[in-house]
Amino acid sequence: MSAVARIPLAPGYEISRVLKGGWQLGGGHGRVVRARALADMAAFVEAGITTFDCADIYTGVEALIGAFRNAYPALADAFQVHTKFVPDLSALARLDRNAIQRIIDRSLARLEVERLDLVQFHWWDWNVPGHVDAALALDDLRRAGKIGLVGVTNYDVVHLRELLDAGVSVAAHQIQYSLLDARAENGMTALCAEREVPILSYGALGGGFLSRTWLGAPAPARPPANRSLVKYGLIIDEFGGWARFQELLAALDAIADRRGATIGQVAMRWALDRPGVAGVIVGATSVRHLADTVGVFALRLTDEDAREIAAVTAGRTGPAGDCFGLERDRDGPHGRIMNYELNAQPG
Repeated sequence: MSAVARIPLAPGYEISRVLKGGWQLGGGHGRVVRARALADMAAFVEAGITTFDCADIYTGVEALIGAFRNAYPALADAFQVHTKFVPDLSALARLDRNAIQRIIDRSLARLEVERLDLVQFHWWDWNVPGHVDAALALDDLRRAGKIGLVGVTNYDVVHLRELLDAGVSVAAHQIQYSLLDARAENGMTALCAEREVPILSYGALGGGFLSRTWLGAPAPARPPANRSLVKYGLIIDEFGGWARFQELLAALDAIADRRGATIGQVAMRWALDRPGVAGVIVGATSVRHLADTVGVFALRLTDEDAREIAAVTAGRTGPAGDCFGLERDRDGPHGRIMNYELNAQPG
């Protein structure tokens, strides 16, 4: 397999440019077999994908990674874990420093570590004040040694700039950024470049839609088989619908054939090549696609490839607006599928 590229995210802290995502292990994607999941984590680390992404609201995933650390002690120092701090929507108005510390301490206990490598902060509702104070509290926990780095996830331009201007040390911003969703280019990539905030992108594979499996296939029946297909099916609708998506798949397939690659590899390579993108998060429930994932680092896209992709994406109709804006509309289709109250649940 190809060597997995690495990149400094901050002084003294380096990550693999492909990160193993943990959302698919948290429910809604089929039964998780614990022993198999732990063995798969070991295979990813041994293949060079040493950075894991999870969240305090991914049910059971922090504890699963903590169990992996104990089950494979020889690998305990060979990988990094990025988690998230996602307070419940109903808790935002009363969130204080004690509550924040309790949640961070819970993540430390679940992951069985003394310091969290990176905590990515999310705020559900900009109409509820307090996101700056909460981020400053996380930054204080960083100075106290409980957190290595503080990042954010799914911020928009106005509120990320507000955090940065308040003096919060933002080490990374995790956002959806893919061939299907270029909302990051509506001001966010420029801000991140200006303020030197690396981007960690998710959605590069469109929840599995960006693969040959769907080339020439009809749109999935409703309801789709898992949460990823629900989420990214809505993004395809915004992109221009199933017919335009098929145009994109056909273009990617032609490029993949020329390069001896897969559609998924071309999509991942495109995301990795975006200016400011430090890493791409790839969700995985098994090692089935591990070799293909690592193989992306042997792939190079040419100017011709880029022109063919741009010829299709130039005709997209959306998604429109700033990062995560559609998802914040709780009455809209993207917002209605969100789970806003997962932090207080066991797991």
